[in-house]
Amino acid sequence: MSDMAPTTSERGAAARKRRMTTRTSVVLGEKLAGGIITVGGLMVIVAVLGIMVFLFRVVMPLMAGGEMHGNVRHQLSMPAPVAWVNGDEFQTLGIVADTSGNVLTYHIPTGTEVTRTTLDFDGAEVTSVAGTLERDRVAFGFDDGSVRFATLGFESRATARNRLPSGLIQIDARDRMLDGFVYTEVGTGDFRTNSSIVELRSVEQVSDAPIVALDYRIGGTAERPIIVFATVDAAGQVRVSRSRVQINMMTGDETVTTTTTDLPSLGVEAGEQVTGLLMSGSADRIIISSDSGYVYRYDLRNIDAPVLAERIRVADDGVGVTALTFLTAEDALVVGTDDGGVAVWFRLQTGTTATTDGREMVRARTHAPMPAAVIDVSESQRSKEFVATDIDGNVWVYHSTSDQVLFRLARSGATNEQAQGMLFPRADGVMVVNDTGEFEAWQYTQKHPEVTLRVLFGRIWYEGYGQPEFIWQSTAGTDLSEPKYSLVPLIFGTIKAATYAMLFAVPIALMAAIYTSEFVDSRVRGTVKPMMEMMESLPTVVLGFIAALVLAPLVEEWIGAVLLGFFALPMGLMIGAFAWQALPANMALKYDGFPKFVLMGLSILVTAWVAASLGASFERVLFYGDFKGWTTGRIGTGTPFMFLILLPLSYLVVGWAFRKLYGHHWRALIGGMARSRAGLFDAGRWVSMLLGAMLLSYAFASFLTLIGYDPRGSFIDSYQQRNALVVGFIMAFAVIPNIYTLAEDALNSVPGHLRAASLACGATPWQTARWVVLPTAASGVFSAVMMGMGRAVGETMIVVMAAGNTPIMEWNIFSGLRTLSANIAIELPEAVKDGTNYRVLFLAALTLFIMTFVINTGAELIRQRFRKRAFNL
Repeated sequence: MSDMAPTTSERGAAARKRRMTTRTSVVLGEKLAGGIITVGGLMVIVAVLGIMVFLFRVVMPLMAGGEMHGNVRHQLSMPAPVAWVNGDEFQTLGIVADTSGNVLTYHIPTGTEVTRTTLDFDGAEVTSVAGTLERDRVAFGFDDGSVRFATLGFESRATARNRLPSGLIQIDARDRMLDGFVYTEVGTGDFRTNSSIVELRSVEQVSDAPIVALDYRIGGTAERPIIVFATVDAAGQVRVSRSRVQINMMTGDETVTTTTTDLPSLGVEAGEQVTGLLMSGSADRIIISSDSGYVYRYDLRNIDAPVLAERIRVADDGVGVTALTFLTAEDALVVGTDDGGVAVWFRLQTGTTATTDGREMVRARTHAPMPAAVIDVSESQRSKEFVATDIDGNVWVYHSTSDQVLFRLARSGATNEQAQGMLFPRADGVMVVNDTGEFEAWQYTQKHPEVTLRVLFGRIWYEGYGQPEFIWQSTAGTDLSEPKYSLVPLIFGTIKAATYAMLFAVPIALMAAIYTSEFVDSRVRGTVKPMMEMMESLPTVVLGFIAALVLAPLVEEWIGAVLLGFFALPMGLMIGAFAWQALPANMALKYDGFPKFVLMGLSILVTAWVAASLGASFERVLFYGDFKGWTTGRIGTGTPFMFLILLPLSYLVVGWAFRKLYGHHWRALIGGMARSRAGLFDAGRWVSMLLGAMLLSYAFASFLTLIGYDPRGSFIDSYQQRNALVVGFIMAFAVIPNIYTLAEDALNSVPGHLRAASLACGATPWQTARWVVLPTAASGVFSAVMMGMGRAVGETMIVVMAAGNTPIMEWNIFSGLRTLSANIAIELPEAVKDGTNYRVLFLAALTLFIMTFVINTGAELIRQRFRKRAFNL
């Protein structure tokens, strides 16, 4: 029996046993696939983390502090008290002039004397001094009432190595000197040759009394310069003088014509002394300070009739003003006081009647006070930095806009002497010289002084603005304008664009997904869904181009029809639905599917044509014939627009009230009717409810107008062609396919037995879709909406081309905006690598990254809750 063949049942059992063993190739394939998926997922995580780390590395230097490179201190030989100091942009040469006319040019790193010149002051004693912003043009005021002008500047040129003169004296490891020239080797192998320019120019007699305060500006052209200077003499007389210089280009001779205007008296109190004088570059105003804590402002716009426009106390009682300077652009006045206070004042157009010109000086910033009385303040030539020196030897470098002290330095020599300081032209160092000729210089690096977290995300009071605001303006038409780096308007613009896009996209996409998933024939769905998915392939740059050049002008011209279309299109859909409901049951069943879809489309097209035809009449009736004029508030009231805004809400209220009061009776009434008759009755109910909603909406809108509410000036304001409405239209067109596809797939994935059970219980298809299908697919639908929002938040080309690119903060749907992504695309190509604007743009990218991360994380948490709830169904 042992040789007998296995029976059929035995062979079947053996085969079944063999089939339970997985083949080695299948096991290896699964392990390989699992490994690839794991590695791919890890690589995605690493890539995301790498992007974040890269963004952080680019952004972090914005928050880094300054770096000190060292300082030098030397004693210069000066016979008289120092009157003026200057230094070149390379921190190679410095100039010191004293009250007796001695001018010393010296090598800053070593203190070596380079040249010495004496200006002939004809025995007069210097009593005041002032200079231009670049510090190379200087005016001296004297005890005999005269003013002399001089040039104390620098000249730099390149010298090839093979043209170096012989006999150069090595000053230090870097520089060499000969005959008043200092040679510095640069990276190309050639030499930068630096020298000083010391010239005494014209003299003007303006008073019989000593000049106690002076300021000086120069304008015009090289051939016809105009010198404007203001003086205060010991008698308290304020004068403004204008000197026109004509230069003979052939002989070089100068012809000077000077006119002097006496200004109204200061009206200083007994014992009050003038401590400073400033004149604007355009010579339209003069600022004078006193030791009593007052500032006097003259209005010189009409030089033939100058007036004392304002007298204001800028310090506490008993505290005097000891230092005064303008910041670049001369819109901000820095005031230092003898109690160590440092503050910045703006001249604002407030319309006040307390001054003669409607302007007044307002304290805009109060900086960190110095330990002792401020004796000198000097501004930067290129930025909003300034250096303040106090009587105890403290030298602090401030940045006014960012309201921070960049460096707290201290003089190591004689600190009880009067001293004056200056920031080097590149704002990379400070030099201070006291009356005895002791100078000290510091070299440092502060790459991004204008940026702090408060500047990026807080309200800053910028020059020329009436209050602190969020402003983005990284560049301007002139270098004198301070950059403004608030990211808040860009974040706001991103949220605004996404909000309006989602308001249009979400209802359309979700309703379309529900319609094609639950109500149309499979053949219609097979046609509609691929077409919707093809919409997603359209390049956004093309959509932006269409929005900017076609849609924006069209909406502007047909704004009445566009507004009417918001109501006409839903009404067209309802009319088509009621028309279909009025058909006999056999006909509706026979033509259900594509004919029904065509009927709905035709109904919408007809109502769209009606809206276009009635657009002008609609605008004339509700908006007085000029919608753009209405938005500005010049004509009409806010009632028409509030009527339109409140109409959907009013319809919901009327519908809710009808269901609560008469819903049961109405269902009982039409339940026994034939389908066509019930459809006509239901259409009549809808029309009646719509009329009631219109009456309710208009009544409530009129009430809001009666109590003084007007939407204009808030989310409705002046009309701009490229605005958030256009962006919302076209961005919704780009987002709808994304939301529709994902939501429709989620709805179709709901098990069919749930639908069957609901319909078997007597629910209608709409009730089944609303109460069974949609809650079950809520996690997928929510994911679709969040994917659409992510697309809207990160959209670039549409907002670049269609949004107007105005970084303003207002919800006005008819105004432009600028988003984070659009700002990066616009400005990054022109941003200097590693510059402030470059790094702030990367911070904008990091902010956008964090926004999307937070949105997606929150969306995932909510989606998980939806999934748990759907699992329990």
